[in-house]
Formats: sequence, structure tokens, C-alpha cells
Amino acid sequence: MSGHAATDAAAEVSVDLLIVGAGPTGLYGAYYAGFRGMSVAVADALPEVGGQIAALYPEKLIYDVAGFPAVRGQELVDRLTEQADRWNPTYLLGHGVTDLDDTAEGIVAATDTGTRITAGAVLVCGGIGNFIPRELPVGSEYLDRGLRYFVPRLDELGGQDVVVVGGGDSALDWALSLEPIASSVTLVHRRARFRAHERSVEQVHASSVRVLTPYEVEKIHGDGAVSEVVVATSDGDRITLPAQTVVAALGFIADLGPIERWGLELRRRRILVDRTMRSSRERVYAAGDIADHDGKVTLISIGFGEAALAVNHIAALLDPARSITPGHSSDA
Repeated sequence: MSGHAATDAAAEVSVDLLIVGAGPTGLYGAYYAGFRGMSVAVADALPEVGGQIAALYPEKLIYDVAGFPAVRGQELVDRLTEQADRWNPTYLLGHGVTDLDDTAEGIVAATDTGTRITAGAVLVCGGIGNFIPRELPVGSEYLDRGLRYFVPRLDELGGQDVVVVGGGDSALDWALSLEPIASSVTLVHRRARFRAHERSVEQVHASSVRVLTPYEVEKIHGDGAVSEVVVATSDGDRITLPAQTVVAALGFIADLGPIERWGLELRRRRILVDRTMRSSRERVYAAGDIADHDGKVTLISIGFGEAALAVNHIAALLDPARSITPGHSSDA
């Protein structure tokens, strides 16, 4: 586990680059900015580094990061933190950035802890605070009593009958991750087709996971805690499933929070950027899930590339003597 935790409020911080968001993209951006010779501060409203991965699925295997056939979320965060720490970035954890103001000294960011950060440029990499889970239409009274939206620790569900609801990558990932340890896993989706990666769909159908489509959760029953789930089709076919846990993996609703007040052009609830990853506001860039551009593909590996692209252009912006094209990292 990373040793970086919530940071005490500091009155003033001055750096070349402020990175907003300490998830994988932000951590890689911190490493790369250090490699390009910049001083860096990384601010995040969450109390630990790692963003959504560390907060919600630290034990889930990730398969699409270059160099790792499979890597657990927390291990990836730990490796990225170790890589970034080579350049000694300043971590401001538990500090949510609320405002960005242009001044003669640079961009001044204010946080909800009263910290003032002056930076030559800002790279916004988002964070878990930007997303709210979509709620299951029924069973809200069982929240934290069997109904959950995240599974930070897989072993908590060992030996249980688990119903996973959803048709995207997260739903199928949870079903596959829980299959080896749960007593039973049933995947319920309201459509016949899944939105998840084709390989994940193939793996689920080849596993012991019971797949029910097109079904929706009609009722959740239990005396104080979940004990069974009733699922139904639009034609009225009903199945009652034993369950001690329902994992509702229905996706997220974007909630940009303070970012909406920063004077940035938005598209699809994300920050619109150009080919250099610059936003509509001078000296403010974005990378990772929070950024949008033509041809956008939402992958962790793409976020790393976007962060590097932004940092290289920021380096030349802050010091015109620097080249946009970096040297090889092995020459550092």
C-alpha cells in the first residue's frame, strides 16, 4: 500500500505544474513532469493516492496496462507512486481544488482546506469525486445491508451468493473476480447484449457465472439484510435468486463539481481539449477520463499518453528553450 495519505493544510505552495487528481493518470503525469524538469504539486480531494482504483477496486485485476499481463489495482497505484516519487512531487491529499484564478504570478488554485497553490500551468486529471454511481431503482433500504455499488475487498464476499447487476465492463469484471471465491455469482442485465469488452463477455459465458438476460431486478427481500432477489423480464417471467449481496454496477453519472466554474469548454460532461491536450483556457490542460477530444478512447494506457503529451507541451510553454520533443528517459 502507498504511504501517501491526507496532508495537513499548507498556506502557500508554489510549483511549475499543479496536477488535479492523484489517480493513475495524475501520478504518471507527476512522474513525467519531474522527468521534464518541472516542480509538481498533486492535489486530490481523496485522502489517499490512487483515485477511483484505490478507493473502489484495489483488488480487481486490470488487463490493459502495457507491460502488465494482469495487475491488481493497488499494485498499479503503488508502482506509479514509486515512479512519481523519484522526482519528489508535493502531495496535497484531502485538498479539493475549488477555484482557479489567473494572476501575474501564474494560475492560483484555492482548495477547500484554505491552501493556495501558485503554478505556471494546471493539468486536470479528474478523480472519483467527479462521478456518482447510478442507483438501482429498487432496494435502496438495503444499502450497506447487502446492496452495494463497489467492492473494495473481494474477500468480504467469499462464500456468499452474489447477484451482479449491469452490462458494462465493471459488471463483468466483478462477476469474473468474484467467481472463484463466492458460493455463486449471477449476472443480471436488462438487455440481451452486453456493452463490455468482447473478451470479457466470452470469459463470463465460459465460466460458472449464471447469466440472466434480458432481466431486471424487480424486488429485493430480506429480514434486515438481503436474502433473495427477484428478477423479471418484460414478459413477466420471474426468477427468485438466493443472495446475500447485490452489486449494482450500473455506471456513473458525471458530476463535475467546481470544474464547471472554471470557465472551461465542456463536451459530454468532460473538458474539451485540442491535440496538445490544452483546454479552452490558457495554461489549463486535461488528460485521462476527464478529457474529451475527437477519437477519444477511455483506457488507462491512453490516459498515460495524454498526460505525457500535455506535459511536453507545458514544458515548452513554461520555458521556450525546452523542446516539445523530450529525450529518452534512459538518458535522464
